[in-house]
Amino acid sequence: MVGKEWLVDASGCDAALLRERSRVVTVCDRIIRDLDLHVIGDPVIHSFPDGGGLTAFYLLTESHLACHTYPESGIATFNLYCCHERPEWNWGEELASAFAAKDTNVTVVARGTGVSGTAAVGTAVAGTPPSAETVLGDR
Repeated sequence: MVGKEWLVDASGCDAALLRERSRVVTVCDRIIRDLDLHVIGDPVIHSFPDGGGLTAFYLLTESHLACHTYPESGIATFNLYCCHERPEWNWGEELASAFAAKDTNVTVVARGTGVSGTAAVGTAVAGTPPSAETVLGDR
C-alpha cells in the first residue's frame, strides 16, 4: 500500500452554510491541524457565482485535500489522500457541526495494493462515527 484515500459525502446539509467560504476553510484547516498534515503553498479556493458552492484544494506534502460544496443539493464532498498513515477523523460529527449534515458516508481506499474496485464504507449519522470500516487491500 502506498497511501490511503478518504472519499467523504455529507448530505442533508444547510445550503447557506455550504456557501460560506470561511466555514469551508475552517473545516479544511481543522482536518489539516487534527491530522498533522502539511500544506504546500496557498490553498486554491473558488466560489461559484449566483449562489453556487465552493471548491477548495490544498496541496499537501502527504498528497492532497479537496472539498466541493453543492448548496443546490445540500451536499459537501471531501477527498483526502495521504501517503502516510493517519488517525481516523470523526467526519460525521465534524460535518454535522459545520454544515448541519444529516448523513455522512465515508469510503476508505488503500492505494497501490494492486486490487481493483472499491471497498465498503462506513456511514455516520449526525455525529456518530461509522460502525465499521473496510479498507480495500486489507484482506
